Amino acid sequence: MSETPTAEVAAGTVTAVAAAADLSDRAGYDPGFLAPGPVVPLPVPTDGTAVVVLPYTHFSVVLRPDRRLAAATAVTVDGAALRDVERGGDGWFLDPRVGPDAQAGADLYARNDFDRGHLVRRRDPVWGGPAEARRANADTFSYTNAAPQASGFNQSLELWLGLEDHVLAHARGHDARLVVLTGPVFADDDPEYRGVRVPRRFFKVAGYLLGGGATGGATGAGGPVLASAGFVLDQTPLVEEVLRSEAAAQHAPELGAFRTFQVPVADVAELTALDLGPLVAADRMPALVPAASAEGDGVPMWRPLTAPGELLL
Repeated sequence: MSETPTAEVAAGTVTAVAAAADLSDRAGYDPGFLAPGPVVPLPVPTDGTAVVVLPYTHFSVVLRPDRRLAAATAVTVDGAALRDVERGGDGWFLDPRVGPDAQAGADLYARNDFDRGHLVRRRDPVWGGPAEARRANADTFSYTNAAPQASGFNQSLELWLGLEDHVLAHARGHDARLVVLTGPVFADDDPEYRGVRVPRRFFKVAGYLLGGGATGGATGAGGPVLASAGFVLDQTPLVEEVLRSEAAAQHAPELGAFRTFQVPVADVAELTALDLGPLVAADRMPALVPAASAEGDGVPMWRPLTAPGELLL
């Protein structure tokens, strides 16, 4: 998703470069990145939906050709090795490994109020050596890593865009690494626009390690244990506004039209029909939400968020 600048970067600044035409050497997402924690596999559909896995630098895209958008993305974030890549010269490109009819390109975003929203945030995979960081930065501009987002949604989401930062800061005392899964929540009734059905909601699931003795959860013999947190963002009112009028840029909807929720990771798995592996059982939210004192008196499991301090991590 498009992002606001952040100052939390490791020393070292490199210059952005154009994406390489040949992506055949990309290693992609590393399921074992959180070692000594468990393997967190790439999310794949559980309902038999056909997908194509496209590896990039430090992340992978699980592309749904029938929707021309990613079903999910998975990125590894090394908070101790992030680099600041200067903006400039960044160009969106079609991935040459799949046909143009399998990915939504520039035509979807031209002359309207939809932004090309990064699914993998531009800065998340930008770590490692200078050349490695440059490749990762350029790779995030593949159209397979974009999704149509109403501009009021995409440009005003400091909370949504900074969720990884808040989770990383929480985990930093134990382990400065994250895996982040992001993608659309597809629905059969998503409205069609220029040959692409526009998703109304997006999900994000972050996985990280916590020291076993301090978390109150399973200790794993006192060592670090896997923890996770799930989020859903709803842009329904803004999508409807854009589709009602091509003049939406001159009549922007209210900024309150998007909503961010912390949700059970199990709900994300059910909504998306994706296998989220051990992240479902590692969810911090059920353990931290107070149990119902009487039938019907429980705390709603979808928690609307308005500030970072409301996150349950």
